[in-house]
Amino acid sequence: MAKRIEVSGLNAYYGQVHAIEDVSMTVEPRSVTAFIGPSGCGKSTLLRTLNRMHEVIPGTRVEGKVFLDDEDLYAPSVDPVAVRRVVGMVFQRPNPFPTMSIYDNVAAGLKLNGVRRKAQLDEIVERSLKHSNLWNEVKDRLAKPGAGLSGGQQQRLCIARAIAVEPQVLLMDEPCSALDPISTLAIEDLVSQLKTQYTIVIVTHNMQQAARVSDRTAFFNIAGAGKPGRLVEIDDTSKIFTNPTEKATEDYITGRFG
Repeated sequence: MAKRIEVSGLNAYYGQVHAIEDVSMTVEPRSVTAFIGPSGCGKSTLLRTLNRMHEVIPGTRVEGKVFLDDEDLYAPSVDPVAVRRVVGMVFQRPNPFPTMSIYDNVAAGLKLNGVRRKAQLDEIVERSLKHSNLWNEVKDRLAKPGAGLSGGQQQRLCIARAIAVEPQVLLMDEPCSALDPISTLAIEDLVSQLKTQYTIVIVTHNMQQAARVSDRTAFFNIAGAGKPGRLVEIDDTSKIFTNPTEKATEDYITGRFG
């Protein structure tokens, strides 16, 4: 069951550097929310706070609240590893495990979670590859290295790996930035299909991509060098791109800055 994300008064730091300031927003279930804005405005940092990947970096800290439905993900009793099982992530560059086969790449998280029965693994691997629109391309070479696939196929393999453990939320940090236009279109089509089952948040620098794939768009900006990133506005994507409330949003979308 896809879940709603509620962010309240969120601040994130890298040591003494204040990366994002006082972000409050809601991400609706079974939808795609795009984060847009100039480089350095905190889009990827915010994304990483949603599954506690931010704190993997030494010296970082987060203040504020992130709720997944009614659960506070930063409560002292919550295990960050458990959060990352529920809130999956696909990174900017495809990162299949280089020494593993296509099959084992998809099954890796399942095995970590204690799934051992081969029939069950087979079923979930096939289903995940089908959901990532990769099954027909790889079904006859599942034992081949995942790193031997093309860039676009590798990214879809990483998506299959992420959804195999059945998360409720899927985070995507510029998942098409390293891909050619045809592979990009394949990933965008896949995102549109996956939102029927998952809550998806995608960071993108591509305005056309945000307009194509997202239901809602959040625009982030920075007031100047050394200033933290802030959420300027979030609204339905159609409104953000045709009639934004804030002039800064309009200036960014129309290319007047950024």
